[in-house]
Amino acid sequence: MSQKRSGRSLLLWLAAAGVAWVWWPKDTPRPSPPPPPVHLDAPVPPAPARRAGWVKYEWPRQTGAAPALAANLAARNVYVVLVGSGSMGEKGCSGNLTKMEAAKQALAEFAKALPADAQLGLAAFDGAGISERVPLAAGNRDAFLAAVMAVKDNGGTPLKAAITIGVDKLEEAARRQLGYGEYTLVVVTDGVADSGQDPAGVVGDLLERSPVAVHTIGFCIGTNHSLNQPGRTLYKSAQSVSELRAGLGAVLAEAESFDAAKFAAPK
Repeated sequence: MSQKRSGRSLLLWLAAAGVAWVWWPKDTPRPSPPPPPVHLDAPVPPAPARRAGWVKYEWPRQTGAAPALAANLAARNVYVVLVGSGSMGEKGCSGNLTKMEAAKQALAEFAKALPADAQLGLAAFDGAGISERVPLAAGNRDAFLAAVMAVKDNGGTPLKAAITIGVDKLEEAARRQLGYGEYTLVVVTDGVADSGQDPAGVVGDLLERSPVAVHTIGFCIGTNHSLNQPGRTLYKSAQSVSELRAGLGAVLAEAESFDAAKFAAPK
């Protein structure tokens, strides 16, 4: 139907309504005028556009069939990524210990100090490859300690691939917990990533769409690292064993019952 015909129908309706209103008997209640004609082929105004810059918050993303629910929907989840690069065998700022020995010692104390009901997991990369060494779970501290002690200092630094494992495992836990609980990714590294393994993109996506807190401890490398993103990640430059412990203590300080100052104190 053309716009000319639609306009003519509307004018005729207005004219009829006006005549009925004027000539209707004064003592008789005037009925409400009929609704204007609706033309199904009339143009429909466009829907308002989505505001530019909106970020879709999607945590956790749903994939496939719904998993079995966790027994504790409010569980705290801490996933550690440990670097097993060849440089971790050096004695830089770690005193008489190699950087790997110092990291293992600090992580062992970290695991023991973590609240018992928290879920802890580990991914590592060394000469044996990149893999999850301990699945996220509570009550697994002995297994975590054994896996940490088994990591060698004879690999590269494929940070992106290793961190992706941690991201995926935390998101799996979030699906089982319906998104409730707390989620922390802890990265212990002594160097920049291998070529093509810069994790900034993976971590940036994670920060935009999830509540995961990302703690990075740069051991003996200062602050020049792609995971040092002020206002987004929590980065600690550890230039000594005590500062390495303090960096892990900052993760533990999120637990109300934990004394971070006591953990950070050197032996």
